[in-house]
Amino acid sequence: MSASLELGSHKRLMVFSGRSNQRLAGAIADLLDIELGKVTLKTFSSGEVYSRFDESIRGADVFIIQPMCANPETGMNANDALIELMVMVDAAVGASAHRVIAVTPWYGYSRQDKKSAPREPISARMVARALEVTGVDRVLTMDLHAGQLQGFFSIPVDHMTALGILGDYFAGLDDDLVIVAPDAGRVKLNKQFASQIGAGLAILDKERPQQQVAEINTVIGDVRGKTAIVIDDIIDTAGTLCAAGEALNRAGARRVFAAATHGVFSGRAFENLATSPFERVVVTDTIPLRAGAPSNIDVLSCAPLLADSIRRIFTDDSVSAVFGGKNHTF
Repeated sequence: MSASLELGSHKRLMVFSGRSNQRLAGAIADLLDIELGKVTLKTFSSGEVYSRFDESIRGADVFIIQPMCANPETGMNANDALIELMVMVDAAVGASAHRVIAVTPWYGYSRQDKKSAPREPISARMVARALEVTGVDRVLTMDLHAGQLQGFFSIPVDHMTALGILGDYFAGLDDDLVIVAPDAGRVKLNKQFASQIGAGLAILDKERPQQQVAEINTVIGDVRGKTAIVIDDIIDTAGTLCAAGEALNRAGARRVFAAATHGVFSGRAFENLATSPFERVVVTDTIPLRAGAPSNIDVLSCAPLLADSIRRIFTDDSVSAVFGGKNHTF
């Protein structure tokens, strides 16, 4: 196994990992049949992050795998991950990399994509600008929270979706499936998923009286006696999700499942899910699962999808062709 993959006599692909999800980065490198590049990463006692590439990256296409998430195993929080990504990008630009691609399947601050009240920041746009100014040439991400996030960048953004991965998990689960959109903003995604696996569609009427608090009053659609699957892009504290599960139970659903691309699982998420009505809660490994997870959580790997996309970017092939052009689920 070599440390780089060569195309012709000049082009080189090199993959490096930050500290937010090294397990995912290792799986991607294995699928590409290369070794992760050598890089020194550390946090000084002052809290500042340091990065140095320990091998030449001159002229290479450098892919830096770093979801903007916390990782208790490496002592990283979400802000550390963002800053570490930026200093790695700056180091790669300064070391004369040909292209620098940020592979950040979980895009941090993605829910702060608009102003909901006066004097609020649009933090997702700020993160995009910061990455561009630092020198990123391209961004590879997965299931963004909102379509306008792509418009915050003036560089190419390759958008992956985990719908196929989740669809394979639930295919053949039951003869009477209904896919449940947690709110009106997720109807298009859930309709696409329902068509993919041949299921019905229902919608939850959700209101947010304040941030990270949701109230679900009505289930729009027939779920009585059926297996209901709530599909979303993010599970954070799981308070909204558990309220959805309870609403579906009250509406007469026979079995209840949940799935999302990104398992943030902050706060009391694990306690909430452990006592929830969900048989299984399915997420991908864009964010590492911290210790203490309840037994009803299943994690699917998105490494094959990301590895294929990285290879296509490197060889200048179509990325959207992987999804038949249906990777924009907004």
